[in-house]
Amino acid sequence: MAIAKPKFLTLEEFLLLPETKPPHEYIDGEIIQKPMPKTRHSRLQSKLINAINSVTESKAIAYGFPELRCTFRGRSIIPDIAVFHWEYIEVDDTGEPLDDVCIPSNWTIEILSPEQSSNRVMGNILHCLNHGCQLGWLIDPEDRSIMIFQPKQQPELYYREDKLVVLENIDLELTVKQVFDWLKNRKNKFNYECIN
Repeated sequence: MAIAKPKFLTLEEFLLLPETKPPHEYIDGEIIQKPMPKTRHSRLQSKLINAINSVTESKAIAYGFPELRCTFRGRSIIPDIAVFHWEYIEVDDTGEPLDDVCIPSNWTIEILSPEQSSNRVMGNILHCLNHGCQLGWLIDPEDRSIMIFQPKQQPELYYREDKLVVLENIDLELTVKQVFDWLKNRKNKFNYECIN
């Protein structure tokens, strides 16, 4: 959903606005609110981040960040997961990462929510790839598929036992089925009603 605004905001003016929950992205002069993540989205996001960071962080290969604002080339976007090779994580004099990220991640991962425009999300992935990102994933929980984007190649759609392409130098083997199996709650079955 685009926010009604009294005048065109520049990217610099947008970045001066206070952060909101859920956050907003700046895409081609428009301010667009990201949908609030729901359970399946949050679970896939946390499981993927844990899987990636468990094989990359201790060896200083890469690191996956959830919901990290990346501002570059006229857009300010917030991928669901932004994975950076270790050498691309800028740090201050104390060795802590800088808060403002002005480059695309090396691997951008988006998890499609039902109320999101798939074209808008793909547009963000393509924007990242056009400006240095090496890999993009678009995860669709509804049809249990993952679309893989790589620079200068047609996107490819992966299902079931297809082995997923991961960022170079990351020792992680996953199939589409393994990713979506993370959604299964094997211990408890609890039914409840939302109070409206």
